[in-house]
Amino acid sequence: MANELGFNFTEAQNEKLKGVSRVRSLELILEWGGIEKSVAEQHELATRKNDWYVDMINHMTPEEILPGAKELLESLRSAGIKTALGSASKNAGVILDKVGILSLFDVVIDGNMVSASKPDPEVFLKGAEALGAAPEQCIVFEDAIAGVEAGKAGGMKVVGIGEKSVLNEADLVVSGLQEINIQTLTNLYNSK
Repeated sequence: MANELGFNFTEAQNEKLKGVSRVRSLELILEWGGIEKSVAEQHELATRKNDWYVDMINHMTPEEILPGAKELLESLRSAGIKTALGSASKNAGVILDKVGILSLFDVVIDGNMVSASKPDPEVFLKGAEALGAAPEQCIVFEDAIAGVEAGKAGGMKVVGIGEKSVLNEADLVVSGLQEINIQTLTNLYNSK
């Protein structure tokens, strides 16, 4: 979309879009491009952006799952550890279904169920509540700065997935889910 609007979009800017609402992400893109649009034009751009996104989702396959995600979720399920997904995306359930892991989550809280987007902790707090868990009993996995901030604000431990320099507020940062196992999570859970 940035290319269509006539400006360069950086990796750092993309990081700032992770975990924020569709409306807020469009506002940021326009702000970075120094572009002013009427409310009607913004609505049209948001609709087009969502149409692209939905088309992409409709073509997703299980091969697109993050390496290690299915194995981790299966090991958590085998150990009797409940899991929830908290996402700003209103399409989270569809995505999980397309990549074949929806059944591995006990709870899915998506953008249709919350009024505030990350870094507000609402999505994670609702997930904890739906699981019957206190926030301090939960560990959040996040690849976005806003998500790390949301997890911490909710009183949860946070595993950042990505670059330590970007996700340095997380309690633990790994480059991928294949680095995580139940013992790693137990150690994190028991840490002060």
